Amino acid sequence: MSLLGKLFGMKSVNYQQLVKEGAVIVDVRSPGEFQGGHIKGSMNVPLQSIQGSLGKIPKNKTVITCCASGMRSASAKSILKSAGYADVHNGGGWMSLKSKI
Repeated sequence: MSLLGKLFGMKSVNYQQLVKEGAVIVDVRSPGEFQGGHIKGSMNVPLQSIQGSLGKIPKNKTVITCCASGMRSASAKSILKSAGYADVHNGGGWMSLKSKI
């Protein structure tokens, strides 16, 4: 695992399998960043509004957070875990995550 992966709590996870099993991908970048490219089927919930948007993110599904580099998605994972989401993974940068699914 890379140093960034260790720093941001990214474990070795089979993201492709999680998506096959119905995981929701939450991209926490800004709307402009999201419009510039994103993973098909992912939902855009910018990090600064995630606390107020918890009702949009299903609690009964696995959630994979992503952003540009893994920093904002790590913060989003922490927020979701604190809000009672049981199965949350930091997918890191969206382009890297896209290549894994």
